Amino acid sequence: MTPPTTQVDSPPAHRWGFGAFVLAELVLILSAVFLSAAAGPVGVDEPIPPIVIVVVTALPTMLAAGVAVLATLLRGNGPVIDLRLRWSWPDVRAGLKLGLAGLVLTAVAGVIWARTVGRLDPSSALASVVDAQPMPVALGIVMFVYTWLVGPACEEMIYRGLLWGAIERLRWSRWAAFTLSTAIFAVSHLEPLRTSLLLVIAIPIGWARLVTGRLPASIVAHQINNFVPALGILLMSLGLWR
Repeated sequence: MTPPTTQVDSPPAHRWGFGAFVLAELVLILSAVFLSAAAGPVGVDEPIPPIVIVVVTALPTMLAAGVAVLATLLRGNGPVIDLRLRWSWPDVRAGLKLGLAGLVLTAVAGVIWARTVGRLDPSSALASVVDAQPMPVALGIVMFVYTWLVGPACEEMIYRGLLWGAIERLRWSRWAAFTLSTAIFAVSHLEPLRTSLLLVIAIPIGWARLVTGRLPASIVAHQINNFVPALGILLMSLGLWR
């Protein structure tokens, strides 16, 4: 099925490419490693301090998104133009529809994944950590807001914004941008066992970017997809769900 063609104004050419994306990925990975090391060693039976979970989870992705924005400011036209961040209600509605469709697709894929892999829980590594270490209410709310709203926006700026724009700069097709950004998004989570599930989750999110030509639709779709796991993390952190 060919997605509908959406008229998108061609932005002025930017001077950043794959190098900017690689730099953002390096900042993400290295900052996570540095922050984990700075927090100090944790014993096998010793719980991870909740504040460490929050910082190591949220800060690297936010720093990487900051690199994406900085690349557009220094070598392009700014994030609104280069990352296609101009908001419109039609894009929000498209994101809502594809996000809800993605929730259904993810639920079905999760059941199939769990049955295929075995008894393992298809939830994320973050959810597993929170389940093992309940958080104070304030930090639980912070993790809820980050997982639901902030994290998806940052990840979309990196993968469907910076990476997508780097692929466009090479004059590859939008299908190439969709395929590569979906695959790299799934692999970059560094959860090999869940990569196939993450691929399924990423398809409607990338589709939102594909059919609208802009980033806000994919941000909204990603946020809708993340609401249920974010709510689960909040309930687990409050000790209301196991």
